[in-house]
Amino acid sequence: MFTPAVQAEQKARGSRDANARMVARGAPDGLGEDEIAFLTSRTSLYIATVSETGWPYVQHRGGPRGFLKVLDAQTIGFADYRGNRQYVSTGNLKNDDRVSLFAMDYPRKARLKLIGHATLVDADAAPDLAQALASGEQGKVEHLVTIRIAAFDWNCPQFITPRFDTAEIAALVAPELERLETENARLADELASLRETLKKDT
Repeated sequence: MFTPAVQAEQKARGSRDANARMVARGAPDGLGEDEIAFLTSRTSLYIATVSETGWPYVQHRGGPRGFLKVLDAQTIGFADYRGNRQYVSTGNLKNDDRVSLFAMDYPRKARLKLIGHATLVDADAAPDLAQALASGEQGKVEHLVTIRIAAFDWNCPQFITPRFDTAEIAALVAPELERLETENARLADELASLRETLKKDT
């Protein structure tokens, strides 16, 4: 991603040396345990393609936790379900297979960037792959998408605003709800005991 124009901008703004040192460290040989655990626990993904007229296009893909599969250290994939039938990403990939992806973890302010080459396969034409990428009933699967990872990088969390989905909020408030239920039960027992005492006194 560090093209000559990008490197010139880094140099002009004083960040070229730091970025050059990062490049000099070399790229890892495929996804590691941290990346695999992160990707397979996502419920959504942003994927960018480029049109034949040069315009970038960003699409959201989502599903239950684990909808995104890691097939091996260099390949990820997911089942692509029927949507609004515009087929912009599909059409773009027929012309240029390059994609850029953002996988987000908003509660923990984490972001994994990936670039790679995507392949589309009709779901009916590859039953074994369809089974490997299955993620529950979300409708009709139209395509199977596999992405051969060319590079990835963990991105700066500085400006990621924490956001929580319903399941994450439920997990956060569960201990407090349990405490309140226990306290309410204790107070109910105490109130019943007081009422019983008052009855005896009268």
